[in-house]
Amino acid sequence: MFEYFYHEIIRKTVVSFGTLFNGITIKHKDDAGNIKNSIRVPLAYGPTQKFLARLEQVPNLNKPVQMNLPRMSFELIGMSYDSSRKLTMTQTFLARDKDNNQIKRAYLPVPYNLNFELSIMTKLNDDMLQIVEQILPYFQPNYTLTVDLVQEIGEKRDIPIVLDNISMTDNYEGDYTERRALIYTLKFTAKTYLFGPVSSDSVSSEIIKKVSLGFAAGEASGVARREVTYSVEPRAIQNYTGTVTTTVAIDIERSDTLIQVSDASSINPGSYIDINQEELYVESVSGNTLTVRRGQDSTTILSHVSGSEVKLITAADDLLIEPGDDFGFTGSLD
Repeated sequence: MFEYFYHEIIRKTVVSFGTLFNGITIKHKDDAGNIKNSIRVPLAYGPTQKFLARLEQVPNLNKPVQMNLPRMSFELIGMSYDSSRKLTMTQTFLARDKDNNQIKRAYLPVPYNLNFELSIMTKLNDDMLQIVEQILPYFQPNYTLTVDLVQEIGEKRDIPIVLDNISMTDNYEGDYTERRALIYTLKFTAKTYLFGPVSSDSVSSEIIKKVSLGFAAGEASGVARREVTYSVEPRAIQNYTGTVTTTVAIDIERSDTLIQVSDASSINPGSYIDINQEELYVESVSGNTLTVRRGQDSTTILSHVSGSEVKLITAADDLLIEPGDDFGFTGSLD
């Protein structure tokens, strides 16, 4: 425990969040409707107070507006554990290293919410409205990003960015004819995952590929009347290959048994699917609507947001079951 590792997950999430707002542009027009100038709104990481302090140092805003405003800034303001997305703490999964094709093993990730604050500062109200209208339509109330969280094993996850609330402030100095800055503050929550260390492992002989149990029942004379043999082959209860079949089209609540996916053409009745480590059994398929049984094989029933990855559990996953898994057979056979 507490060995050194660093996947840069929080850093990648912060960078990914910032890139969402990195290309916003505003345009000014003359009375005839012709575009006079086009300004790409600068974006920087830092608290709002830092930029307000810079404005205080240049109180005269009669110079061209684009020298000081508009401006955008964002920062990470907090993080918290998300118990609603809790996964099995001791369960591990296998993946292949992208560089040398070596089998790697890691514990399931821990769900965390990262809280962000995006501040937009303008002098003109029309500038503010242009910026806000380029942001809000994408959040209903969430926008999903796909982030390569652990590059070593190619572990990509869909990270929903949820818009929590919007607040507006007008800062004045002097009388009401001197508007200092119009400030909108948008607060977001990024639902990411934190991974522990990734260790080298290999599929060894510890995996039970097939188990046969036999016993004879007879009289005291030792003559067997019948022989019964039990045979079991391993079946994966989660997707190990990482292949995404489709995505969730509409948010899924814990009580839902009818779920909508973007494309159900590759999913057949009688198959198992994996959504955020919850195993579901597909009873029937109608168009892109699946009738499912939730929480199979004692997996935890969870809520799933639109855009979550749907992974089909296939025979290829059976071959990648975690080494040491005895499928409940903890005794020994002589």
